[in-house]
Amino acid sequence: MTETQLIAHWNTARWHIIVSQLAPTFLLAVTVWMLVDGLAETELPVRLAAIGILLASGVLGAVAQFAAANEGAAVIEELRRLDAPSAIARRIIATGRGVDVVRFVSPAIFVLVFIALLVALLA
Repeated sequence: MTETQLIAHWNTARWHIIVSQLAPTFLLAVTVWMLVDGLAETELPVRLAAIGILLASGVLGAVAQFAAANEGAAVIEELRRLDAPSAIARRIIATGRGVDVVRFVSPAIFVLVFIALLVALLA
């Protein structure tokens, strides 16, 4: 692949990473708002439904995010193999550690927030 094609793949992967974070983040924020508004006092089936929605969205978002980050990591590997990468390619290569944050740290944070919400919904 050419450098231009690799950069185009990087841009696609980066966009997928961003988009994959929107729905879970929105749902977590809405759930916190709904807790403040009385969600924890509703009937158990309603709270279980909220938990299920959060879990499904989080799992799907994490899978999409992990896949996009893996694609981004592959692009970075390919860019490193170029003989004379451009300035933009070198900047993309420099973000390699950030891809690991997306793959591992973001899902871990989601799990911690999910557990806190789970406790709040079931306590």
